[in-house]
Amino acid sequence: MLAALAMVPILIAVAVRIENPGDEGPPFLGSITSNGLFVSLTAMTVSIPLFLPLTIGVVAGDTLAGEASLGTLRYLLVAPAGRLRLLVVKYAGAAAFCLAAGGVIALAGALIGALLFPVGPVTLLSGDVVGLGGYLGRLLLLVAYVTLSMLGLSAIGLFISTLTTVPVGAMAATVVLAGAAQILGQLPQLEVIHPYLFSYHWFGFADVLREPIAFDSFTRNALLQLAYVAVFGTLAYGRFSTKDVLT
Repeated sequence: MLAALAMVPILIAVAVRIENPGDEGPPFLGSITSNGLFVSLTAMTVSIPLFLPLTIGVVAGDTLAGEASLGTLRYLLVAPAGRLRLLVVKYAGAAAFCLAAGGVIALAGALIGALLFPVGPVTLLSGDVVGLGGYLGRLLLLVAYVTLSMLGLSAIGLFISTLTTVPVGAMAATVVLAGAAQILGQLPQLEVIHPYLFSYHWFGFADVLREPIAFDSFTRNALLQLAYVAVFGTLAYGRFSTKDVLT
């Protein structure tokens, strides 16, 4: 799945290299031709609504349901690993994948961009120009922001994974919820619930591309995602601590 995510910036860069979109496509595609460093930002923007939730939903949905399906869950608990410890470690693994996924997209984008296009100072959204080092620092912040954005979805996937022994069902349910949250976020009739959707701040990373860097969106996103982690982590523990997996 990480290899599949790495293909996103590669395909974007190759497509733009073969045929320059000029003024016909979105503005950020045209920016790639003048500076290859924009490939990472473009790929991240494209991946957030679909590819990242899809892969993370698969990983989170498989955390416990996959072990139960293979029959190894009972042996992990007999070890004894302890149910709380196992739950925490499984979630930590899903969170680590979130970080790896964002890092792979950013790294692959930077490498293929530097290979196919010229690289130079970057003009931020605020109009300020930063050098290569300043942009790479912001790219790391972007990866951290995207990782943080996916923690709530990972917690939901972990909880769903405790409800079934069929990993495909848990994966599908997690991915469907990710899509449903984004659809609900686009309906003006449901504006009152928008700030409470785990996907609400997924595209709020613009602040790290300004000078000076503002961390307001980081803070709001962190509070929202931690609330989802707390709620669904508690639900997952409540379900898993009483689940019969030893028979």
